[in-house]
Amino acid sequence: MMAPSGGFSPAGSSAGRGVSVLRLRRTRTAFAGLAGGLYAFSKGSISPETLGIPRSVDALVMVLLGGLNALAGPLLGAAAFTWLSDTLARVTDYWRAVLGAAIVLLVVAFPMGIGGALGRLRAWRQA
Repeated sequence: MMAPSGGFSPAGSSAGRGVSVLRLRRTRTAFAGLAGGLYAFSKGSISPETLGIPRSVDALVMVLLGGLNALAGPLLGAAAFTWLSDTLARVTDYWRAVLGAAIVLLVVAFPMGIGGALGRLRAWRQA
């Protein structure tokens, strides 16, 4: 749903469908808090440098790689990104350059992301 200012308004579209916006915000906040707590628990301690710009870019790449139109897209993108980065880091010293090239190739090959490609494949098999 487009807001009067011309931007996308997820709260407006949720309210228009009868979804409680306050409940949705509280649920997202609870999941974010749980994720942060689990991250801190797994690392032992955290600092502001832990979540700098490179980590934010990694998260954005994961979402774009998985696809925005599929519900499981960001999870698939996170799995693909993590697998690629771990595998390439073991193989070469220039793993970041190879990872960047692989991500560009995946984005060109799957413009709707991995989740969108799997959805199209499922629809094609059913037809």
